Amino acid sequence: MQLNGHQRLEAYRRMLRIRCFEEEGMRQFKGDNIPGFFHSSVGQEAAIVGACLALRDDDAMTGTHRSHGHPIGKGANLDALMAELMGKEGGICKGRGGSMHLADRSVGIISESAIVGGGIPLATGCAFSSTVRGVDQVTLCFFGDGAVNQGTFHESLNMASLWKLPVIYLCENNGYAITTSVAQSHGQPDIAMRAPGYGMPGITVDGQDVSAVYEATARAVTRARAGEGPTLIVADTYRFDEHNFGLVIPGEPYRSVEEVEAHKRDCDPILLYRTVLIEEGIDEKSLRAIEDEVAEVVKQAVQFALASPMPRSETLHDHMFNSPLAGHYSFVAGQKRN
Repeated sequence: MQLNGHQRLEAYRRMLRIRCFEEEGMRQFKGDNIPGFFHSSVGQEAAIVGACLALRDDDAMTGTHRSHGHPIGKGANLDALMAELMGKEGGICKGRGGSMHLADRSVGIISESAIVGGGIPLATGCAFSSTVRGVDQVTLCFFGDGAVNQGTFHESLNMASLWKLPVIYLCENNGYAITTSVAQSHGQPDIAMRAPGYGMPGITVDGQDVSAVYEATARAVTRARAGEGPTLIVADTYRFDEHNFGLVIPGEPYRSVEEVEAHKRDCDPILLYRTVLIEEGIDEKSLRAIEDEVAEVVKQAVQFALASPMPRSETLHDHMFNSPLAGHYSFVAGQKRN
């Protein structure tokens, strides 16, 4: 299973959208237009896009605190996404989700969470829902290497394997859980080795190679749709920025300037894929046209977000609750309705 001609250019477009969106987002954060925190996924674009391109539009997905790029990888509207980061009414979640708690049903994203490993049981439950409903939708679950040591990871993989749920667990292994390296925190640093203990395939791929990630995910998706159960994919990648933009970490540096610069120079997934496309016969003019298009789309997203109003205080609890019992109980007030 390989990327076809259209998908190859779309992979480049989506990776570039993530990069430009994140870079502009960091500028807006520095300008105090984005509140809270900003976790950049710059450097990890190939792992995101390669996996997302293997999905159907109606497939589901969960993300992490570093998940601005994940909706873009699945084709999200950048206007509403940037507005959400700014906490605006025009945002995907009307400004209620912000940078770390997005949900975008238009592209199948049921949840992103600041809780480490928080999306893993949700993805497992979503896959269980597909089984109960008798449909062939799959769920793609993103998480980082730090989440692998959480209990939710082990509990979810065991349940998914036992019930053969249609879920793909994709670990974006960027080597560090904030400042703690995999070698310092994992008794078994080969994360894919965790999979056989739960009776599922474990695959490690080059997370800077969008084609390799796509091919591994496409095989896992085919397996899941056929009722053969889950797969664990470990995409070895690297974040170019700090864990949290602007974060000052006390003490000795946990990674050297030389290490970061070497990855930027030699392992930039966008530059690597651009070279591949040119070698495959895609002309520079076509790539420059995509680059200009992406720059304009991101510019328009910022303009839309800045012009969008802030939510009014009296609407604080709007869009926050959804329950089948909503007609009988007011969960905001905690009182039974007449």
